[in-house]
Amino acid sequence: MDVKLHDIGEGMSEGEIVQLLVKPGDQVIIDQPLVEVQTDKVTAELPSPLAGKVERIHVAAGEIVEVGGTLLTISPISQHVEQTLIPNRTKRTLAAPFTRKIARENDVDIEMVTGTGPGGRITDEDVLRHIATLQSPRENQKEEKAKETNLLQTDTIPFSARRKQIAAKMKKSTLTIPHVTHFDEVDVTNVLEMKKKLQEKSGVSISVAAFYIKAVCLALKEFPIFNSELKEEEGLIYLKPDIHIGLATDTEEGLIVPVIHHCDRLSIKGIHTKMKNLHQSAMSNQLKSKDLSSGTFTISNAGPLGSTGATPIINYPEAALLAFHKTKKMPVVTEKDEIIIRSIMSISMTFDHRIADGGTSMRFTNRFIELVEQPSLLLTELV
Repeated sequence: MDVKLHDIGEGMSEGEIVQLLVKPGDQVIIDQPLVEVQTDKVTAELPSPLAGKVERIHVAAGEIVEVGGTLLTISPISQHVEQTLIPNRTKRTLAAPFTRKIARENDVDIEMVTGTGPGGRITDEDVLRHIATLQSPRENQKEEKAKETNLLQTDTIPFSARRKQIAAKMKKSTLTIPHVTHFDEVDVTNVLEMKKKLQEKSGVSISVAAFYIKAVCLALKEFPIFNSELKEEEGLIYLKPDIHIGLATDTEEGLIVPVIHHCDRLSIKGIHTKMKNLHQSAMSNQLKSKDLSSGTFTISNAGPLGSTGATPIINYPEAALLAFHKTKKMPVVTEKDEIIIRSIMSISMTFDHRIADGGTSMRFTNRFIELVEQPSLLLTELV
């Protein structure tokens, strides 16, 4: 039986072989991991669909395989024989794909690492600790020098599966959607003060971005055109009943957009918790397919990196994207012609001009600005 690469993520077309977990001649049982694959979204281990003997391996580590491509050939065995395999099967080391990646990149045999996690699972820290015990300071210096030399001599880098998927999606979005971006500013002084008071009162620090995202959810309820999807071939614009906010996240592997599902049903604290958990999963490459699906509107929080403005590409097939840029203390002239210092954040709103016009976009951002500048309007949503 040929074991083929199936779709392990939403709409994936190919995957990169990260590691082969078996070799020709190995006997495997049902659900035993055979190969580790990296897609544009997740790293996953593909299990064996049957018990048998590995006859042939058709791929190699680092190879890009299209969905439907053959990975291995396994000759099946009877259920009776399978039972005799189980006690003889070598115990598989427990470790997440990202942890295994750290070990591979540092030439560490993960079987030699002592796991301190639940059930003996090997953590990232376990691998790094093992590396530190193997290398002397002098060896570390040699390794760093070798890396620098390799970088100087290298003039190409792999175009990874994730980068290919990002490229394909960005190209489709720019070729399909007529993008328009307008810029504005929002006074976030009051919401920053509210955040501080809540922390002093409860002892819990809530990200200011959670307040902004809650304001976005409220504004989307009033302007559902930006929580929609255009089906040109049907001549219809689908107004989505649920609000699922995507969070554009910068990772070492590239841009990825985990989703807070039913974001409008969450409190500000709930949004903060969900956002934090998704960010940690994205950074450790532990996101599941469900964490990356069904987004209806995307947020890009570029401010912490220092951005003052941008014209982002819409996350196709969504209708719009709102980006938060740098917050700066600035002198502001009041209605009484007094100059005061306030915290001002730049924002950019990018939308699909096929389904909305500039006036509607500005009214949407005006509502967002109103909610943020008068955070008391969000009080009913704090529970």
